[in-house]
Amino acid sequence: MSMNGVMRPGHVALRVMDLQAAVRHYTEVLGLLETGRDAQGRVYFKCWDEHDHHSLVLREADHAGLDYLGFKVVDEATLDRLAAGIEAFGIATESVPAGEHLATGRRVRFTAPTGQVFELYATKDVVGNGMPTVNPGIQPANLKGIAPVRFDHVLVYGADIEGSVALFRDVLGFQVTESVSDQGKYMAAFMSCSTKVHDIAFVGLPGEGKLHHIAFYVESWSDVLRAADLISMTETSHDLGPTRHGATRGQTVYFFDPSGNRNEAFTGGYMWYPDRPPLQWTPDQLPRALFFHEKKLREEFMSVVT
Repeated sequence: MSMNGVMRPGHVALRVMDLQAAVRHYTEVLGLLETGRDAQGRVYFKCWDEHDHHSLVLREADHAGLDYLGFKVVDEATLDRLAAGIEAFGIATESVPAGEHLATGRRVRFTAPTGQVFELYATKDVVGNGMPTVNPGIQPANLKGIAPVRFDHVLVYGADIEGSVALFRDVLGFQVTESVSDQGKYMAAFMSCSTKVHDIAFVGLPGEGKLHHIAFYVESWSDVLRAADLISMTETSHDLGPTRHGATRGQTVYFFDPSGNRNEAFTGGYMWYPDRPPLQWTPDQLPRALFFHEKKLREEFMSVVT
């Protein structure tokens, strides 16, 4: 069970400027599985090894970016308890009724101090991963594209990083696994609600409510290299990598969907346990924390957000 009832990132909702092009990208390049469309014109997807109905929702808009990020909690009582805790922290919540998302129960929505909209929910229909739960195989047939096993994490920007870290730590039970910090003040914070090295990361830079990237987990470094090959073969907009992060120890390649939302194919990283000491990077070592091989910052990587 999670440390305070939040289990994992459950879904991310993105704005795209050309829905048809975005659907092609997320199905043909990423290899996600489309699981439904609703009356509002939204399209729902999941990674192949996720059992819940969806982890990505797209809607067409006049500008790209993050609509909201949803975290799944263990049960309805936990949802009520955490909603009360958010209110007590001083942040208003909004109730979203069951069924507003396909196959999803009621959700509690709130805006973090860094400006992003988040939501919590307890129930979502289970559709399976294409294999039985008795005597299963290792993967279903006919996977496409990069074919990540799960939606993994997001990284977001905002000025009040201390406020968002406090909310996620003190109310939602996340822990800071790694940080870039100076004299006790965070420049960046990687936070986990599970045994993953991070489920969300906050960067303390201007750009309220901004999204840096959404990450999908692949199983090995060779899968990251294969993702890079597919990005090139499909003329997908490439950003950076393949390379390794110092922070999290993850291996990665970054690229863009047709609307400019940054995607990441990510693997590796260490296991996190609550009694493990958090790791700190000092500001002078930021280039090595981000890109352990190159030890150089790229201005576009830091500044391009949606």
